[in-house]
Amino acid sequence: MFAKPKKDFTPEVPASSGGASIISSGTTLKGDINSNNDLRIDGIIKGNVTCTSKVVIGGSGDVTGDIIGNNVDILGKVLGNVKAKELLQLRSNAKLEGNIYAGRLQIDPTAVFNGQCHMGGNVVEMPAINAEAKNKPVVGVAAAKEK
Repeated sequence: MFAKPKKDFTPEVPASSGGASIISSGTTLKGDINSNNDLRIDGIIKGNVTCTSKVVIGGSGDVTGDIIGNNVDILGKVLGNVKAKELLQLRSNAKLEGNIYAGRLQIDPTAVFNGQCHMGGNVVEMPAINAEAKNKPVVGVAAAKEK
């Protein structure tokens, strides 16, 4: 009689929990990823990755698309352009086919890189991750390879 009408329960999730997102080995994702938190990819991604924090492509990670991040650490394979505002690291077994735009660059002697390299703090501009950024395609090697 005096009960209030029930509302649908939707748990509140903080906008930024500060945790890293992980795409584990054995997972395949087709589509673009946008994140404000750290991101680790050990699976297969066919799409662009945009992150305002750190992106790690693990040893079993395989990305076909462009990567944009504050810091990018690659141990696996990437077919596409990579933009790192601060530091891009290509670790021992990394394979990168695409152009690099980075503030700073570190390449291990056994890493493989084929493309052009553009360095300096003014080379990389971080896009805002919002509805407008999601609708703007990131054009690069990956887009050309799909045609």
